[in-house]
Amino acid sequence: MISTMVLHKRLKQLLAVVFWLVIWQLAAQRVGYAILLPSPLQTLQALFRLMPTPNFWLRVGISLLGIAQGFLLAALLAVLLASCASACEAVNVLLQPLVLLAKATPVASFVILALIWMPSAKLPIFISFLMVFPVLYTAVLQGIRQTDPQLLEMAKVFRIPLHRKIKAIYLPAVYPYFYSAASVALGLAWKSGIAAEVIGLPRNTVGEALYQAKVLLTTDEMFAWTAVAVLASVVAERVVLWLLALGNRTEKE
Repeated sequence: MISTMVLHKRLKQLLAVVFWLVIWQLAAQRVGYAILLPSPLQTLQALFRLMPTPNFWLRVGISLLGIAQGFLLAALLAVLLASCASACEAVNVLLQPLVLLAKATPVASFVILALIWMPSAKLPIFISFLMVFPVLYTAVLQGIRQTDPQLLEMAKVFRIPLHRKIKAIYLPAVYPYFYSAASVALGLAWKSGIAAEVIGLPRNTVGEALYQAKVLLTTDEMFAWTAVAVLASVVAERVVLWLLALGNRTEKE
């Protein structure tokens, strides 16, 4: 029964993709100029031209590494600072303006400022970190605050060690919030990271390839690189969420 439901869901998703591909094809035919809007087939052909080149995989690898570093750094710091903020109200008050600033400031502003402070190669790490940190910090802090006070009181009465309290009480409370936030944050990391690459132009990155395709008016390649960025984002999200789910299942066992 479950497998049938999953199959129906996958079929609906596939039909939705096919529908929008057809719309894209019709729009491309209507425009009539590949330089303005290439068709799905032209984009796929451009992708197949790019994939055998060594520089293609180098760009994907460098972009993936930079964005992943930014995400992991943000996740670690979000957990650490949210824990401190939940334990000390002064820390929470001090961090609130910075979190709000990171949420509200446009990516382009951060990129331009960061170019003054650091080499362009570090931009994707820094920008991904800034975009991801507020989302994860807020989620972890909310999860900690939603922890059952009765469980905490019981742990205090029975003098349960801190590491066991974290594993048995705090982790189950925080996990749903962190899991949902991670799904959103990964998409933000890729969008902001690629945007930083397009503006800062660090060498051998997907963002640099997108900018070069725009300058050379090779729109089919620009669409192909965009598809690569989207696919990499989806794969990264699935892998991270799978690892989080696996870790949570292991903790319960």
